[in-house]
Order: sequence, then structure tokens, then C-alpha cells
Amino acid sequence: MTAARKIAQPLPASTLPPVDVGARLKAARIARNFSQRDLATRAGVTNGMISMIEQNKHSPSVATLNRLTDALGVSFAEFFSLDVAEAPRVFYGRTELLALTEGKVAFRVVAGERRDKAVQILHEVYEPGGDTGAEMLTHKGEEGGIVLEGEIELTVGDQRRVLGPGDAYYFESNIAHRFRNTSKKRTVLISACTPPFL
Repeated sequence: MTAARKIAQPLPASTLPPVDVGARLKAARIARNFSQRDLATRAGVTNGMISMIEQNKHSPSVATLNRLTDALGVSFAEFFSLDVAEAPRVFYGRTELLALTEGKVAFRVVAGERRDKAVQILHEVYEPGGDTGAEMLTHKGEEGGIVLEGEIELTVGDQRRVLGPGDAYYFESNIAHRFRNTSKKRTVLISACTPPFL
């Protein structure tokens, strides 16, 4: 057998890249604003079957897939060339948080790569003397947090309190506020803000 003929040989089935039919079907359905029931009605199948296919719990026959692609208004070639986005990331290791600031006040954000997130979650560290600044912060939204370690002096409008481990806060972010560590130990807290402002 010549080298050219060897190259022309098809790959064994076990080495072919897997095709995520479920993800492609779901992406095509959502792109057309079809519910599972809408697609099932158009294709003449049960919505339970659509659900099973999208979860890759059922592999459709060629005939069924043909009915589904017809209902979606796409050809087989178009269906299998769909650009299916990767599922959003769920887990982050402690070293995978994105550093936003460094120095006496260090902020690290969860899911820093996502620009579409509705909630900003920060791991905040204030070294002794760490301060968000003499100029009070204001931005739209709401925020809250829990102190894990040390103490933080929090000023919100005309209210001020020193919070310790286990203490928490929650306020509307358009009220002028300031965080500072007036102690001799570092402070660690976890905060959440919506919408994100950093």
C-alpha cells in the first residue's frame, strides 16, 4: 500500500473526535428562541426526547436528527459546523483568582475572565494601615461582606463601626463608604457587589 493510500484511509471510529450533538441541538434551539416543546412539536417528537438528546442521554437516529434539523431550518452540514460555546467555568483554585489591586489593600476577584457576570465576588486583604482612601467610594448597586480575619473599620454615610471575625455588613453602594484597617494585624474579608464596579 502506498503512503498516499495510507493517508486517504479513514480514521478508526475510536479516534474520531466526539461530536456533542446535545450541545449543538440546544444552541441551535435557543438561537431560534424555541422551547423544547416548540422544537418537539415542529419535529413531530416528544419534548422528553429533546431533553434527553440535549443532555446526551439519548443518541438520535439519522432520521430523527434529520427531522430536528429540518425543524430548525438548518442543513446537516450547518448543524455540525455550529460554533458551540464552552460551558461557563464553575470552579476556581485559590491561585486562579484575578488580582485587581496589590499593596496594603489587595483585591482578588472570582471569575475575573467573565465580562457578563452580574455579581462581583472579592477576596479582600487589608494590611495594617490599609485604606480604600480618604475620598469616600460611591457607585451604583448594593454590596455586602463578612469579615474572616482581623478587624476593619467601615464607614457608611454617617455610620461607622469596627467589624471583627464573623461580623458582616450590607448597604446600598451609592452611599459614600470607606474601609480601613486601623489595627496592627491584617484583615481578610469576602465581599459581593451587584452590579460589578471593578
